[in-house]
Amino acid sequence: MSVLDHQDGFTGTPPSFSSIFTRYSMPSVPAHGLPVPARPAKRVLILGAGMAGLVAGYELLRKGHEPVILEARQRVGGRIHTIRDFAPGLYAEAGAMRIPKVHESTLGYCREFGLPVRPFVTDNPHSLVHVGGRRLSLADVRQSPSRLPFPLAAHERGRTHEELWQETVGELYDHYERDGTEGLERLAAKYDGYSIRGFLKASGWSEAAIELYGLLTHTESTLNTAVTQEFREVIGQAYENPQEIAGGMDQLPRAFYERLKAHIRFGTEVVAIAQDADQVVVRARVGGTATEFRASHAICTLPFSVLRNVDVDPAFSTGKQKAIRQLHYDASTKIFFQVRRPFWSQRDGIRGGTTVTDLPVRRVVYPSHVASEHDRAVLLASYTWGQDALRWASMEPARAVAEALRQIAKIHPSVREEFETGRVYSWYDDPFSAGAYVLFEPDQQSTLQEHIVRPEGRVYFAGEHCSRWPAWIEGAVESGIKAAYDVHVAEASRCPVG
Repeated sequence: MSVLDHQDGFTGTPPSFSSIFTRYSMPSVPAHGLPVPARPAKRVLILGAGMAGLVAGYELLRKGHEPVILEARQRVGGRIHTIRDFAPGLYAEAGAMRIPKVHESTLGYCREFGLPVRPFVTDNPHSLVHVGGRRLSLADVRQSPSRLPFPLAAHERGRTHEELWQETVGELYDHYERDGTEGLERLAAKYDGYSIRGFLKASGWSEAAIELYGLLTHTESTLNTAVTQEFREVIGQAYENPQEIAGGMDQLPRAFYERLKAHIRFGTEVVAIAQDADQVVVRARVGGTATEFRASHAICTLPFSVLRNVDVDPAFSTGKQKAIRQLHYDASTKIFFQVRRPFWSQRDGIRGGTTVTDLPVRRVVYPSHVASEHDRAVLLASYTWGQDALRWASMEPARAVAEALRQIAKIHPSVREEFETGRVYSWYDDPFSAGAYVLFEPDQQSTLQEHIVRPEGRVYFAGEHCSRWPAWIEGAVESGIKAAYDVHVAEASRCPVG
């Protein structure tokens, strides 16, 4: 029972989710559960065992309900995917790899399950900027921005992209400092029609400055997406003091699994959703056999890129159908190298952080922690988004690894003598994700968000796409809590199901 249940009894119409969590902080849920009293038990189908589905199932189970989680894969975690087929003790994060300090609900579950976290180093002055064939340290660039080959306008010369950005959005930071999340949401509504490129252009940036910003912030391939997501992440402090789970991010979904294992059905691919006034019927393929599952309610956490191929009867509302068709899921590809020694720290003093380059590998991410300076390690040799990611995904894995090795050798020549093996993971090639994360296009938040999150009869929705933190674990976690609350207080089924 939640420690808050005694304070929040209600009869008749239950309070709205927003009113409940205005009084009781959402980060209290991992420790105490949903802050509402017990309700009649329901059987609830949860489509997907990613973080949203696991959180929803866990919180419903704590309230006495019967969650049945249908997962097509043979693992939990969705887009948290820790690859462990390297040398013993080594692993790599194909998906989510960090948790910002401001993502309190996610960190709350880490505390609840006793998972140790440690700093994930993002800003390292020793990391490199390799642009136009020049190899500089980040500290060099910050001290002498003119060393980069960009023909900036007169008023931009001698200034870093960070200084230009801070000057442009300083007033927006003030709004956030004063009004917090509500202020950020108002800013998002005001600027929703702008792409990143359009916003910078309207703010007086030259094309050279926009190119500089795109390269050094890893957003060149996504400059035409909505600037509102950039506001949420940069102004909302998503890159400040991030943490990682020591030993691998998959320990978080595995912790949920240990508490939910009796309620999860693996190898169960949802193909159809039907409902009437009394129940939801989900049809699925299990080992080639058609199977039905029935319950009073369902929570759909499938990415809309996957849900688009699921038959629905009766059809969802026209607004939901539009959102399912139009919501943009971005591509992401990661290429990992297993190396004999962490040469980047031995030769360049780099421990954590990211190298920026205009080479096809785009972004090199160094591990924040290695077991030994003289033992094997895994390097994220290429982390790409959008069009860049699709180019790598189009190659055979062996060719992609060989080409990435050739490119990395231009930055770190010693990689050739240390390289042992490589691994490629592309989220567009994953049939149960069909993309890495939601990346809103201009105006999509204004036109689609209400339809994305709205329930359809007895079917509720959760996932990072249903949150104020798309593309982050926190978005999935918060949406899972909300969906669990909505189902918990919903009217019970009027007939037996199961």
